[in-house]
Amino acid sequence: MARWITGLLLLMGLSTTTSSNPGCRVRITERGLTLIQYEGLKFVAEELENISISDVSGKQGPFQYSINGVNITELDLSGATLGFQNGTGLLFETINSSISITFQRDMMYWLLKDYGQINASAEGVNIWTVLHLSKGEFGQMMINKVSCKASIAGMKAKFNGNFRGFYEIFATILTTGLRFLINQQICPALQHSGLVLLNSLLATVPVRTAVDQDVGIDYSLLSDPDVKSEWMDMDFKGMFYPLHNENDTLPNTVSMPDLKSKDRMVYICLSEYFFDSAMYSYYKAGTLKADIPESKMPMDLAYLLRTTFFGLIILMTPTSSAKEAPLLLKLEVTSAPRCTIKPSGITASVSARMNIILLPPNAAPVTLSSITMESKLNAKVALKGKNLAVTLGLKRFKIFSAKSTLESLALIPIQAPLKALLQLTIMPMINERALQGVQIPLPEGIDLINETVTNHMGFLSIGADLHFYKGLREVIYKNAQVSTKSTTLSK
Repeated sequence: MARWITGLLLLMGLSTTTSSNPGCRVRITERGLTLIQYEGLKFVAEELENISISDVSGKQGPFQYSINGVNITELDLSGATLGFQNGTGLLFETINSSISITFQRDMMYWLLKDYGQINASAEGVNIWTVLHLSKGEFGQMMINKVSCKASIAGMKAKFNGNFRGFYEIFATILTTGLRFLINQQICPALQHSGLVLLNSLLATVPVRTAVDQDVGIDYSLLSDPDVKSEWMDMDFKGMFYPLHNENDTLPNTVSMPDLKSKDRMVYICLSEYFFDSAMYSYYKAGTLKADIPESKMPMDLAYLLRTTFFGLIILMTPTSSAKEAPLLLKLEVTSAPRCTIKPSGITASVSARMNIILLPPNAAPVTLSSITMESKLNAKVALKGKNLAVTLGLKRFKIFSAKSTLESLALIPIQAPLKALLQLTIMPMINERALQGVQIPLPEGIDLINETVTNHMGFLSIGADLHFYKGLREVIYKNAQVSTKSTTLSK
């Protein structure tokens, strides 16, 4: 029964397809990018503050100098912006920012020697960086190129000590070389941050992974992200597949309608195909079936079944009691369930067959009847954090016999008890598993909050706000440590 329940619970399931139509679309809006900018600027500032600047030494006439221990103590990015670069990716730009640094001096002029710390500041720092986003080889989103330009308008140094006035004469010599070195390090640091560090963050987005022991889901990108001036759309397959035969998938023949909304930070759009593919995959995995022994049936249902098939039971076991010859209900979905999404709600249509079987003592099982069951379930979808959860309810239910109209009439008395069996026993178990959820394609460290689900014709959208429960740097370096340990263990 557990396997049947697992299938039914994700009855709003998932599947696999080779078409180019997405089952899942994720939109990041300008509002979302504003929050990403806040976290991103902290990350950029930390990376630039950690850049390594080599020592500088030189000689001009009798004046000799060396600079070492250069440290960036503060980076002012208050005027920086992060925006969408139409058709390309993300644009990071800062104009007229400043960098505060300290370094150790060691100078000699003729026989005069002095050393100590110098505080300096780079003024008019301009940085222009574009992160080019694309679909990777295995369907993951990645940064495939970082375009960068950086310039520093000038640098000022503050000297101290007995020779302060004298050193200020040579300030231009010192600051010119230092400004050149810092300027040369900005773009390489940002390129490393994008191509290595941020790509390691994007690698935490699930692409093709198992949902449970029977079914997996494919969140690979179908194309490069579609970047507009106000938002960025990412089209994912959103496709489930049976693990025992990953090529047995449901084709996606319907395109995802355009979403006009842009007021929330992020939107997750899921088409009917997203759910149909899940149900198809569980059906193909053979999980949509269950055996219900008489001991699990309500007493009135067991009594009605025995009354309905009294004649057959007497013929089979005229002297046996119910305990000696129990009944068994074998349920099996006969075709992949289908879901329908309308503004009024979400429903799933399920066709199944129920065999009523008698288990006489010392004899083979006997099928008393084969009943066709048609049901409609209503569904409510919710998103908590990264997990997509479904709550199901039995909306309509009817049974009839495939043999004759007369037998169908005889089954009318057991329809209500059978429906009660599903509502009181099966549906709670289904919903307990369904509420565990299925992960949506988001990087580690990011959750969604304040979700609002809206049903449309043929798809649903979930508008939400982004929430960083971990900093970018924390996630990136945590994964770097895990990767290093894995590499060490594999050697």
